[in-house]
Amino acid sequence: MSLYENKIVQNDLSEISQSVKNIEKLKNTSVLITGATGMLATYITYWLMNLNEKQNYNIEVFALVRSEKTAKQKFQTFLQHSNFHLLVQDVTEEIKLTEQVDYIIHAAGSASPHFIVNDPVGIIKANTLGTMNVMELARKCKVKKVLYTSTREVYGKVDDNILEITEDMVGKLDQMDSRSCYPESKRMGENICKSYSLQYGIPFNNVRIAHSFGPGMTINKDGRVMSDFINCVVNHQDITLNSDGTAKRAFCYINDCIIAIWMVLLNGEDGESYNIANETEEIPIKDVALLLTQIFPERHLKVTFLDSKKAKPEGYSKIERVKLSTQKLENLGWKPQITLEEGLKRTVKSFLEGE
Repeated sequence: MSLYENKIVQNDLSEISQSVKNIEKLKNTSVLITGATGMLATYITYWLMNLNEKQNYNIEVFALVRSEKTAKQKFQTFLQHSNFHLLVQDVTEEIKLTEQVDYIIHAAGSASPHFIVNDPVGIIKANTLGTMNVMELARKCKVKKVLYTSTREVYGKVDDNILEITEDMVGKLDQMDSRSCYPESKRMGENICKSYSLQYGIPFNNVRIAHSFGPGMTINKDGRVMSDFINCVVNHQDITLNSDGTAKRAFCYINDCIIAIWMVLLNGEDGESYNIANETEEIPIKDVALLLTQIFPERHLKVTFLDSKKAKPEGYSKIERVKLSTQKLENLGWKPQITLEEGLKRTVKSFLEGE
């Protein structure tokens, strides 16, 4: 069974369709998604094909992927559909697409500490060369809009007196830190979009996403907190924290993130950046681990801690968390709808379905 046919996923897609404003703008259009096998991009692709299946939206969907094998696993349901098209190539190469495209969602690239340590150059290329290739295609097609998936990490370290980060703020980044290949190249990716807008008039938006999770996320050797926790629950492994677990996070379930992305793309002001985060449930990561053991007592999991005095491993951000303002996004009519507990239940159950 493909992920698309998963009951949790199908319910999520239905909820997304009920929440996106001006969804009718997508009828009879064409959409390119880069990095289409990533968690968010897979859901975006699923949702567009679901609109075709359930509401006859007649959207031409182009999924750009590096791994044909992975793509065929994730999109096996659509491979024979006339309005689904796999484009197998690296986004850092010229995008060989001759068909007209109306919207582009550029989601290619990785934030995983594993790839930050092992392939920092690849991360930089996807966010810079890849973004230029996307904008060149946008220029050729005269697209209605490009949406660039950026990160909260572009803000860097802000002044200590700032309690909430708005989209007009800029902080410091240490360009010699191993993690900086990711936020520094995301910053440049945003500026590439801005530069193409100034010089060629291409409409775009940046979305700065914070800690999204959900079905389809990579849980094996990813290195991020939520991925590792979910992996432990799914595989009957005790949850081990490499710290005292007091660091706080605010996690955003995939539904709320996808709804926000489409609200920005369809309703956002051209040239603007928007924060996407669920700041309603800030929580220490040790409490996330404990919550998972309480939600799934039948897995009989324990939470253990390693030496919290050890330095943080390479590839992880050393910048203290500051709350993101989502007021700009909320002005478009968005509000987070899925609680952390409900999101955790859905995510784990999506992996366990059929077990």
